[in-house]
Amino acid sequence: MAIGVLSLLGFQLVDSAFIARLGTAPLAAQSFTFPLSFLIIGVQVGMGIAIAALISRALGAGENERAKRLGSLVLMAGGAVIGALALALWVLQAPIFSLLGADDTALGTIRRYWGPQLFSAWLAAVLYFIYSLFRAHGDTFLPGKMMVLSSAVNLALDPLLIFGVGSWPGLGLPGAAWASVIAFCVGLLVIGRRLARHAWLTLTGVYTEALASWRTFTGIAGPAMISQLMPPLAAMLAITAVAGLGEVQVAAWGLASRLETVSLMVILAMTMSLPPWLGRCFGAGDWDQIHRLMRLALKVALVWQLTLGVVLALLAPWLAAALAGSDEVREALTLLIRFLLPSYALLGICMLVVSAGNALGWPLRAMLLSSARLFVFYLPCLWLGALTYGWVGLAAGAAAGNVLAGLAAWRVLRRILSRPHRQAGAASAAPGEPTRST
Repeated sequence: MAIGVLSLLGFQLVDSAFIARLGTAPLAAQSFTFPLSFLIIGVQVGMGIAIAALISRALGAGENERAKRLGSLVLMAGGAVIGALALALWVLQAPIFSLLGADDTALGTIRRYWGPQLFSAWLAAVLYFIYSLFRAHGDTFLPGKMMVLSSAVNLALDPLLIFGVGSWPGLGLPGAAWASVIAFCVGLLVIGRRLARHAWLTLTGVYTEALASWRTFTGIAGPAMISQLMPPLAAMLAITAVAGLGEVQVAAWGLASRLETVSLMVILAMTMSLPPWLGRCFGAGDWDQIHRLMRLALKVALVWQLTLGVVLALLAPWLAAALAGSDEVREALTLLIRFLLPSYALLGICMLVVSAGNALGWPLRAMLLSSARLFVFYLPCLWLGALTYGWVGLAAGAAAGNVLAGLAAWRVLRRILSRPHRQAGAASAAPGEPTRST
């Protein structure tokens, strides 16, 4: 999964690097779309978390037929929900981007890019739901390979569609979105054929299962989705603070957002591969294994992410030069890299604790922790730093918020895992009543 996440997020970073060669204005326009793109991702990940938890629990308890019905439900309902959200974001694009600080010139650039970008987001969501189905059944290898394949197709098409070839001038910024559309279509064709070979889906009893499981599903998906929607909301609020500092800072912030997801590839891989494993242990009542898994995951997160963050901070000038298209953006991005990347070690701990909470029947606590990370630690520190010391203060404040959130998450998890008797009781509770254990 780490290889797959690296390839998927890597091509998004390369997208931004190609777009940076078009100029600061297109890069800034793309940066304004990130919060809304994260909004779509938040909804799809929230639904994927819930369905993966339910399917893995059903498999752990030996309920194979129920797992098939749940798999069919998520593909149908998930595609419809994301499609409706994408349509709403297209209709409301002008007022939303204006509220984020985009001027008339940026709105014109965004309008040409936003349609194909929303289409590619819908395709990516359907692909993600299929990946979730494979992961719930214990197969992380195929989703990882498919991420690599989609990334390779996108990387091959990016320069052709953005800059053109021969006498064809290319599409500019919209070309990046169309490259993603083609890449995700290829991925759906390949993995769809593989899915058809497995007996993991059924239409028999789907309606009855929907009536029986909607409370359980919403009990997990509701808090999980809110947790996933809060980062894009926080990103919208953060970019308004960045927009007040200038177009160069918006462009640098957009590149840093892409670099953040790439640098967190191992953490993101664990948040996708760990919950199905934890869900099976939850279904079987094996809390000793759960404790061992969480201790190992946190150690890996801390050591890996801190080492990577320090190395990339030392290489910040060269990394920024490879990504940025102008000297001003390069200097602003260098500062962000030096402050933010080492702080992702503590951010990774918080992300793992939230992910584990959704898998182990603590969705409300996970949602509250995610809320605190963004609105108690991250945003207040970022705003205070920006008001006090400008761009330097904003970077330092964002890093301080990540550190404080990680420490708070570690303390919460330590308290939870120190109560084995209460956790054993939570394991035996009804899946539809997960919040009683909190």
